Amino acid sequence: MKNILVTGGAGYIGSHTVVEMLNMNMNVVIVDNLRNSKEEALRRIEKITGIKPTFYKVDLLDRSALASVFRAEKFDAVVHFAGLKAVGESTQIPLSYYQNNVTGTLNLCELMIKHSVRNLVFSSSATVYGDPHKTPIKESFPRSATNPYGRTKLMIEEILQDLYDSDNAWNISLLRYFNPIGAHPSGMIGEDPNDIPNNLVPFISQVAIGKLNKLAVFGADYPTHDGTGVRDYIHVVDLAKGHIKALQKLSENPGIQAFNLGTGRGYSVLDIVSTFERVNKVKIPYETAGRRPGDIAVCYADASKAEKELGWRAELPLEDMCADTWRWQLQNPNGYE
Repeated sequence: MKNILVTGGAGYIGSHTVVEMLNMNMNVVIVDNLRNSKEEALRRIEKITGIKPTFYKVDLLDRSALASVFRAEKFDAVVHFAGLKAVGESTQIPLSYYQNNVTGTLNLCELMIKHSVRNLVFSSSATVYGDPHKTPIKESFPRSATNPYGRTKLMIEEILQDLYDSDNAWNISLLRYFNPIGAHPSGMIGEDPNDIPNNLVPFISQVAIGKLNKLAVFGADYPTHDGTGVRDYIHVVDLAKGHIKALQKLSENPGIQAFNLGTGRGYSVLDIVSTFERVNKVKIPYETAGRRPGDIAVCYADASKAEKELGWRAELPLEDMCADTWRWQLQNPNGYE
């Protein structure tokens, strides 16, 4: 797998994965509409790697523009990140999520068929497990979803399964992420949310630097050790390396397979706050609020399948995740602006 199309490659996880791909001497073409990302990230990728990836500002809903990319370039595989991704927002504008995430994927797959590209790594999510009946979560667990964002990921997984069933020439990795945090150790690329962050750790770092007054902890009455939600937090660089392993696996013609990418350990919201404070020697004021719609109490991975079949496991500890997040925030107090 040498020539790779990366949709959403200017985004948080996409940009870190592109860095790892370029470090592996892959030829990368990025397609991104820059709705939830910044073009500056592409310049930072070039600074880190010394390589300027080819970039097209294209929305996957613009089928003709996407078709022109396929005509202009040659691809061995596609890594598909592009999509709207905020759980809370998805409950407010569900139709936008279905239109963007599902229709965009259909357009992409139809063009892949037309141009005989049948290797795909899909950016899925642990939200496809809904509210799991037990933890750690295995890939074989029943799937459901508790919010529109999760349902779009679940729908796309089912579409890709149907696609494979119709044509076994496809090789597809469904990568079910848990909670990516952290930033590149250089501090040059990281998570740069629009407006107030939806995710916990960017919110914490913006409180720490003084952009926000205090952290809102949504839900303090969950059945967990401190009442706050428990999640499996994974360093974004570890996650990016998982995509390299998944791409390499496609060359073995594995068919369609799902893999959990997580650490296998759960931390509560307050665990993250205390670790961030300890590692970075800052104080994070917070207040508790009601639960957010669509959130669940506990979610962490059994990632043994990825270790066994992809030769991948998360290696960077929570302390590194917090330190790298803070380095990114300090060096980029206003993100990429």
